[in-house]
Amino acid sequence: MKNLRKIIYALITTVCITTNISEVKAAKQKYVTCGSVVKLLNTDYRVRLHSHDVKYGTGSGQQSVTATEVQEDINSHWVLKAESGKICSRGEPIKCGSVIRLEHLETKKNLHSHHFSSPLSGYQEISCYGENGEGDTGDHWVVVCSGDSWQRDDSVMLKHVDTDMYLSASGKTFGRPINGQMEVVGVRSSTGSVHWQTMEGIFLHAPDIAARHMHMAHTEL
Repeated sequence: MKNLRKIIYALITTVCITTNISEVKAAKQKYVTCGSVVKLLNTDYRVRLHSHDVKYGTGSGQQSVTATEVQEDINSHWVLKAESGKICSRGEPIKCGSVIRLEHLETKKNLHSHHFSSPLSGYQEISCYGENGEGDTGDHWVVVCSGDSWQRDDSVMLKHVDTDMYLSASGKTFGRPINGQMEVVGVRSSTGSVHWQTMEGIFLHAPDIAARHMHMAHTEL
């Protein structure tokens, strides 16, 4: 009887999830929104922005940031949130030209940059910094895009506020202990591999969608 109850519960859960997904797809969020958890794909190298609890052996010695070809890696999830000291409403579209932070979901550190050289190419180092989602102004990035707000199907550039460098993939790959992962750097030019697009994740709906209920639009994580 106990096993039967488990089977019935699993079936009910599956039906509910399927219904929810169908409803959400019908009103798919057009914009990238505050509070969403996303993976970011570099459109030139087709690698996803990534971090992990591995520190650089040179430069700042902070938590390293790389890019990976592996789609399913849980260490590629980033929470989109407002700059320090400001609040953006959950589900609010992120406007082009706005300043945001990207918090690494697994380690609670923010995407960060500063005047250190990257280990492989000698460009500007990109790291993760802070504790429990709080760091400093080195965590601030401007969303560079066309139109009013960041659209899910469009690529954007992320420009570091303190140093005016663009988030980029260098094309160079690491050896052990992060073998095969690509170096992520800051570059001065906006003509390099500096375009990023949201891929898998949890996209929160804007407040005026679906009668103001807090639905979440899921794609494969």
